[in-house]
Amino acid sequence: QVQLVESGGGMVQAGGSLRLSCTASGRTFSTYAMGWFRQAPGKEREIVAAIDRSGAGTYYVHSVKGRFIISRDNAKNTVYLQLNSLKPEDTAVYYCAADRKPGWGRGRVFEYDYWGQGTQVTVSS
Repeated sequence: QVQLVESGGGMVQAGGSLRLSCTASGRTFSTYAMGWFRQAPGKEREIVAAIDRSGAGTYYVHSVKGRFIISRDNAKNTVYLQLNSLKPEDTAVYYCAADRKPGWGRGRVFEYDYWGQGTQVTVSS
């Protein structure tokens, strides 16, 4: 089992940047594919980005492509999400999630095995 702890959220003006971090407990972080999701008030949780076990493969939802960057450092048991050119519609609670099954890049909530507690990102206009 793995425990995930997100950090780095906050309030920022439109056009600004934030970097989210998600640190995992245990020694098996490199065996998990990872994803970042977000949930805005009144909306369903949606995939934002995903990354494979090595960090070489990445996926982005269309709305953040070119603005957000997902990366990971397996030596530090950490996955990152760099948020650039933020828009008010990016306001949400952001969650990281771990997928222990073969493959990667899954986009649905139920396909991930472990979740962090979430970190709030608020973008003002």
